[in-house]
Amino acid sequence: MKIGLFFGSFNPIHIGHLIIADIMQDQTDLEEVWFVVSPQNPMKSSKSLLHEFDRLRMVELAIADNFKFRAVDAEFHMPKPSYTIDTLAYLTDKYPQHQFKLIIGGDNLNHFHKWKNSGEILSQFGLFVYPRPGKNKRVEDPNIRYIDAPLIDISATFIRDTIRKGGSTRYLMPQDALDYIRDKKLYQ
Repeated sequence: MKIGLFFGSFNPIHIGHLIIADIMQDQTDLEEVWFVVSPQNPMKSSKSLLHEFDRLRMVELAIADNFKFRAVDAEFHMPKPSYTIDTLAYLTDKYPQHQFKLIIGGDNLNHFHKWKNSGEILSQFGLFVYPRPGKNKRVEDPNIRYIDAPLIDISATFIRDTIRKGGSTRYLMPQDALDYIRDKKLYQ
C-alpha cells in the first residue's frame, strides 16, 4: 500500500491540515495518509507545544470519521528531536509491506536541503508537495510531485492566540478537537 506521511506538530490540528490530507489521498495514488505527530520539530521552538499525547489525541479525534487517515505516534519512541529520515527508516522497518511518500508544503522546499539526509529522503521516498502562501521554491526532480491544492493560510499560532483570548475557532478546527481543548482547558 502507498502511504503519504504528513508530519507535523499539529499544535493544534486544524481544517487546513485535513483539507491537504484529503486532497493528497483523493488526487494522488496514495491509499492512506498518516498524520505523524512530532514531539519536537528540530527547526522550531518547543516552548508553546502542548504535550505530545494531547496533540496525538486531537489528531485521533479530528480524523476518526475517515478510515483512510491514521494518527501515528512513531516519533514518541525515538530520540528527540526526531529527524524525518530516522522516522522514515523506523516506519519502513516496522511496515515493510508499505511504500511511503513524504507530504510537505512548498515553503519547506526552501530549506529542504538542510534536512538531515535530504538527498536520501528524496531518492528513497520522494515528495508530494502542496502549495503554501508565500514563496514556494520549485525544484525539478523526478522524485518530486507537485499537487494542485488550495492555498490555505490557517495558522496554529493564530488558533492558539484566539483560544487564549476567548475567541471562536469554530470553523478553523474539527469540533471534536475543539471540544477536547475546551474540556481540558488547553492553550489558556
